[in-house]
Amino acid sequence: MSTAEKRIFVQDENCPIRNVVAHIGDKWSVLIVFALVDGADRFNSLKSRIEGISQRMLTQTLRDLERDGYVLRTVYPQVPVKVEYELTELGRGLAKAAWGLVSWADLHLDDVKQARSDYDARDE
Repeated sequence: MSTAEKRIFVQDENCPIRNVVAHIGDKWSVLIVFALVDGADRFNSLKSRIEGISQRMLTQTLRDLERDGYVLRTVYPQVPVKVEYELTELGRGLAKAAWGLVSWADLHLDDVKQARSDYDARDE
């Protein structure tokens, strides 16, 4: 493939990689999406199921996922207030699309760890 035929990744709002994939490619978004695959859940339940995430980071990531249309936040007017998060149709589509990557990662984790180990040993 010549240089002229290679794909160019533009830096604007119309680039799907920069506009969509980068938003869900952070440390927590896909984990939250997969935590919600089985149905609606509450904040503290999500926090307890996603080890290592801080309250602040869970809050911000849920807001970002809601803003992008992947998560629906429902507030129930009761005492105490009950808030649930669930995937939208768009979020379920994202989970389905991401499943291939997650499955690949599960199958190839040992290969990736070995490659990292080989690389690190080479630099010593």
